[in-house]
Formats: sequence, C-alpha cells, structure tokens
Amino acid sequence: MTKERSELKSIGYEIFIGILSILSIVNLGLLYIVQQQSLDTVLSVMNGIFSVVFLADFLYRIVTAPSAGAYFFKHFGWADLLASLPFTQFKILRIFRLIRVYRLLREVGLGAISRALIKDRAGSSLYILLLMGILVLEFGSLTMLRVEQDAPAANITTASDALWYTIVTISTVGYGDQYPVTDAGRIVGSGVIVVGVGIFGTFTGYLANFFLSPKQKEPEPPVGAADTSTATVEGLRLRLEESEAKLTEIRRLLVEPS
Repeated sequence: MTKERSELKSIGYEIFIGILSILSIVNLGLLYIVQQQSLDTVLSVMNGIFSVVFLADFLYRIVTAPSAGAYFFKHFGWADLLASLPFTQFKILRIFRLIRVYRLLREVGLGAISRALIKDRAGSSLYILLLMGILVLEFGSLTMLRVEQDAPAANITTASDALWYTIVTISTVGYGDQYPVTDAGRIVGSGVIVVGVGIFGTFTGYLANFFLSPKQKEPEPPVGAADTSTATVEGLRLRLEESEAKLTEIRRLLVEPS
C-alpha cells in the first residue's frame, strides 16, 4: 500500500492522464475503423499532442519515483516511454498507463478521491478545463468541418482549416481569417469561444492562487492551553512533594526505637 501511494501523484493529475489515455486508445481504434482523410489529419495532430503530454508524464514520473530503476523495469516505465513516441505500433502500449492509473485510484478509494478533488479545487478545475480544451480541439474541429465544408461560400473546407479555426478561437486570438458561415457552425464556434475563455480565466486564477496565496502558518495552541499545561505540571509537583514527605515520615518511624 505504501509503495503504491508513493507512485501516486495528485488525484486530479492521475485522472487527467487516465482520461487522455482512454481518448488516445479510442483515437487509435478510429484510425483503423474509419478510413477518411480529414479524420486522419485531425487524429494525427491529436496524437502529436498526446505524445508530448505522455512524454512529459514519463519524465515527471521517472524523476519523482522513489526508485527510477524500479519504475522503469518493474512498473512498466519502458511502456510509458515507448507509448510516448509518435509511432502507431507503440500506441497500444498506452493501455499500461491506463491500468496503472486505475490501480492507484482504486487503492486510494472513492471517498479519498472526492475529498482530494474538493480540497484542491483550483487544480481540479484547471485539469477539467484542460481536458475540455483537448476534447473541444478534437471534436470541435471534426464537427466544424462536418457542418461547414459543403456550405456555400464556406471558408472552412479542410481539416487544416478546422483545426486552425479551433486553435485560434480557443486561444481567444480570433484572427478572423477562418469563420463559420452556417448557423450550426456558429453554435459550435460559440461553444469553442466559451471554453477558451474559461480555460485562460481559470489558468490565470490558478497562477494567482499559486504565487500570491500566503503560506500556511503553524497552528497556534488554543487559548488557555498554556495555562492548563502549567496547572497540570504544578499539580504533579505538589503530589510528588506530598509523596516524598510521606516517605520521609515512614523512614523516621522505622528508624526510631520502639
């Protein structure tokens, strides 16, 4: 139990990595099931993003592991490294990362997970919005391309156009070179804008909380605690003096002749 707890990073972080692992495995299945150029382009970009995130996760775990060798050889660190590489034949190894996250969270327990997420509300909110950003980048791009590419006078007609529009909109830059012309596309675009504003607003709040929040002070003893301790010590001293006086009296009686 102690060893597994030492492998566990923050609860929010483990859940974030677990969901990304699930999404990457789902994307792998979509690549083989759906043979479509636009889908392949979007999923290839997402795979590149996942590779960077998983490589950073591998480096984080091996640096913070109690034993780098034990993590790499006994706890499938080698699988994490190979799964981080942007090669199709290694992507299935990401299931090992998912299994580890499930095992660690199962050992912690649902109650402890809920308490940890509530306690670290700022970090949990950041992970949620980052996950939403990734989901919107993938499925927002696919949806935008679906509803826009065949519309008259559409300027979002390729997977590259859809990805560019979604990235620019999430980042709240909004160049205006790509824009939806259909009602459905504008609804999707509105959702992307809301998520982008939420991500950067939460990220700003998280940084402010991290750098500007005062350090926790040592808890002060409750009022009257010092007086109570002093009274207890004084009482013990008086009892000790009484006991010594009684022992002295007993010795005197034993020494005196009858």
